[in-house]
Amino acid sequence: MYQRIRKTTLPIAIVLFLLTCLSSYACKSQPKDQETNTPTDTQITDHPMVQDSSQADIVFLDEHRNEISLSDLKGKVVFINFWATWCPPCIREMPTIEKLKAQYTAKDPIVFLFVDVDNELDKSVAWMKKNQFNLPVFVAKTVIPNNFLASAIPATVILDKKGEIAAHIEGSRDYTSPEFKKAIDELLQENI
Repeated sequence: MYQRIRKTTLPIAIVLFLLTCLSSYACKSQPKDQETNTPTDTQITDHPMVQDSSQADIVFLDEHRNEISLSDLKGKVVFINFWATWCPPCIREMPTIEKLKAQYTAKDPIVFLFVDVDNELDKSVAWMKKNQFNLPVFVAKTVIPNNFLASAIPATVILDKKGEIAAHIEGSRDYTSPEFKKAIDELLQENI
């Protein structure tokens, strides 16, 4: 009897383990030359643009190669989303981020940055256009501290008006929830 239970328990355990792995909300970093929709086990911390340094100012480039640094954005709430074109959870959350972004105007003190972790600006801009997303794409010009991007993507960092991390979120989320909008609105109302 023990052997019969053991034979049926092992396949069930394997299936449960695989389902757990496949239902993961976050993609691990993937080498640039691999264009698949399957997450890998390579850690983001192995990424050449990630470093253990939280003190340095971070500079990004937009699609026109204009620089924007986080120190220039003090006084605004900054929503930074780290993503890749090959990451299904990143793509899954994009419509919700786009809806959140649409709730604010240019007069609101909030900035949205979508940072391609592969640092392939032209490719990620073309991908956004092809998939009809209206999200501003950036790449990192300087090293990203690991308190911004540590172990998985998508990763979202929200900075308050002082430039301090108010939230660090790993994995795909629904950014259209009323609770999330309320949290952003509270950050926007804060005085420096």
